[in-house]
Amino acid sequence: MIRTEQGSLLNRLDDPLTPKRILEELDKYIIGQKEAKRAVAIALRNRLRRQRLDAELREEVAPKNIIMIGPTGVGKTEIARRLARLTHSPFLKIEASKFTEVGYVGRDVDSMIRDLAEIAFNLIRAEKVAGVQEKARAAAEERLLDLLIPPIAYRPGAPAQEQAEGSSWLPPPPPGSNLESREKMREWLKQGRMDDRFVEVEIQAGAGQSLKVFTPAGMEEMGFDLGKMMPNIFGSQKKSRKVKVPEAIELLAKEEEEKLIDADEIAREAVERTEQSGIIFLDEIDKIAGRSSGGHGPDVSREGVQRDLLPIVEGTRINTRYGLVRTDHILFIAAGAFHMTKPSDLLPELQGRFPIRVELSPLSREDFARILKEPQNALLRQYTALMATEGVEVEFTPDAVDALANYAAVINEQLENIGARRLHTVLERVMDEVSFNAPDLCGTKVIVDRTYVDQLLGELASNQDLSKYIL
Repeated sequence: MIRTEQGSLLNRLDDPLTPKRILEELDKYIIGQKEAKRAVAIALRNRLRRQRLDAELREEVAPKNIIMIGPTGVGKTEIARRLARLTHSPFLKIEASKFTEVGYVGRDVDSMIRDLAEIAFNLIRAEKVAGVQEKARAAAEERLLDLLIPPIAYRPGAPAQEQAEGSSWLPPPPPGSNLESREKMREWLKQGRMDDRFVEVEIQAGAGQSLKVFTPAGMEEMGFDLGKMMPNIFGSQKKSRKVKVPEAIELLAKEEEEKLIDADEIAREAVERTEQSGIIFLDEIDKIAGRSSGGHGPDVSREGVQRDLLPIVEGTRINTRYGLVRTDHILFIAAGAFHMTKPSDLLPELQGRFPIRVELSPLSREDFARILKEPQNALLRQYTALMATEGVEVEFTPDAVDALANYAAVINEQLENIGARRLHTVLERVMDEVSFNAPDLCGTKVIVDRTYVDQLLGELASNQDLSKYIL
């Protein structure tokens, strides 16, 4: 029984991302799997709740990591990816089977934190650039006008008060002056009348050059900005390029953007966002499940990877190019089919760091039909939009949708079950002819019905040898 009292929630969260709201957003793109979507919605909300706690208690609250159990193609990755997009969080998907025990050749587990920090840096940088884009483009336009028409020197004649205040006031330009030409040129730029003209621009050379070295731990690449390390060599070099006006504006705007954003501030924010909002989707975790029985063989390596993962999931500090990153509050979402193993085959310490377990159900024919037409990014919507760019109107009849869903389900049963990914192969086969001839079908309407689908898929689906290669 839930009892509510007026005024009892004085410190309630006013953030619009309530669990119900998160679930609604996920429902727009993912069919079914309500239990898994509820689990990630609660985990995300707990992050917001944690931010409202006192500093001392906030550090003690561990993230509610999740293990998703289910076959491939049922939506595990999509749930995690959509969650990250919804919250603008740094998101990294990586397969646990790519990691190797320290001392073996391969990637070490620390690399995923460095990759996540890099993603966070690029995410924040893009946000900062978007904030100064208009200002940078205006500055680039002025620089371009300086190239097209030399700037006007300050002319005396301003009122004494204006001169005392350092104003750049100028009397109205006489007809035919270069100031009037400059404004006329500005209008031409906006109208696109200068787009075919070439101009020579000087841009910074060596920007973004990096030196890649290999660190002993896992042979991971670490980048160093040579421009910062040796400014006298790289920082002042410029090169000239002769380009058309639109490209010149883009090049100059990028230079101006770099002047307006602070890389050190972005690095600091990247570390903070990685620590507080980072999400790592650890796929194929079932492939590293298993414990060593005799001290030799592949089981040893699998257990070694688990032991290397453990401190990162528990909470440690990893050195990245942007600074030390604490992993204590990064949200880990693990996933696996667990056909040959089970979650209890993981190390007990690692199991304890994934308190939430959700099982995703295989997709049915009805689910396939809904996936084809209901989500905002539905496959049928994508194909009709693609063909519309060629002037071809494509309509899928309800019986065609049922037929496509049925073929996908049958082929998954006969061959390997790859879930909703089978819909892509089936649809590509059905739309092959229309896609190829679309430029010649401009202005026409194509109706895809059950007869058309059966004609293209019936024989292939019944011939298992052909299905293995084509569908």
